[in-house]
Amino acid sequence: MKLPSSGIIVINKPKDLTSRDVVNIVSKHLNTKKVGHNGTLDPLATGVLVICFGKYTKLNDLLTSHEKEYIAEVTLGLETDTLDITGKILNQNIPHITKDELFKTLKNFEKTYNQEVPKYSAVKVGGKKLYEYAREGKEVTLPKKEVTIYQNELLSFTENKFTFKTKVSKGTYIRSLIRDILSSLNETGTMSNLTRTKQGIFKLDGSYTLEDIKQGNFKVLKVKDVLNIPKIIAEDNLKKQIINGAKIKGLYPNEVLFLDKEGNELAIYEKDNEYLKLKIMLYENS
Repeated sequence: MKLPSSGIIVINKPKDLTSRDVVNIVSKHLNTKKVGHNGTLDPLATGVLVICFGKYTKLNDLLTSHEKEYIAEVTLGLETDTLDITGKILNQNIPHITKDELFKTLKNFEKTYNQEVPKYSAVKVGGKKLYEYAREGKEVTLPKKEVTIYQNELLSFTENKFTFKTKVSKGTYIRSLIRDILSSLNETGTMSNLTRTKQGIFKLDGSYTLEDIKQGNFKVLKVKDVLNIPKIIAEDNLKKQIINGAKIKGLYPNEVLFLDKEGNELAIYEKDNEYLKLKIMLYENS
């Protein structure tokens, strides 16, 4: 299949691969080096991984700012250093939590709060990633970041496991959310499975497997199809200004995607006082 020079592909990431592994595989089969992903998934996790290639690799902030939805499985009575099932076991005990207690606590965590990031994460402190400190056995103060939990829904519950669906803001660590929920109940547990089912408008049922990519059985999305920002058709004179990256004066929304008369994407512009200034150039000179 003939590919556009820039595009978005929604991948269903398999377990045991890093997000970078997926990028490398997609890059090989698209035969392009300019490939990136939006929103990292740990090797344990599966589900929606948004891949961009070409000029769309500049869209990271626009594509990762949306809420995300996950389904997580939690194994109770097990504490690990990584906060998931892949880590070193630190503590084991018999869980005493009830379904009713868990249901109420999940609802109580539908809020905005300052979440402590996991020590096994790529967040940097002093120019060094936290997981590097952890592997060296060095203690470091873990930073906190404000996150919002929009909705929690208990899907299943047994005496040693439960599964729940959660909708969260950008930057939320589900491992940390599980830790915080159980800590408030004086219980321990660790994440044993995680699937990202949605990221913004991108859903799991619209994603492709790596086998689909290898077989050429996939659809490439364009910015105009996925970004919820105003779109304006640029006449020829305005088009010339845009493809030269010029500032534009006039009454426009705070952010706008300019298209030419044929529907080709030109650029994304953003407000700069009484002007619009170039944010991302998308024009492809054919």
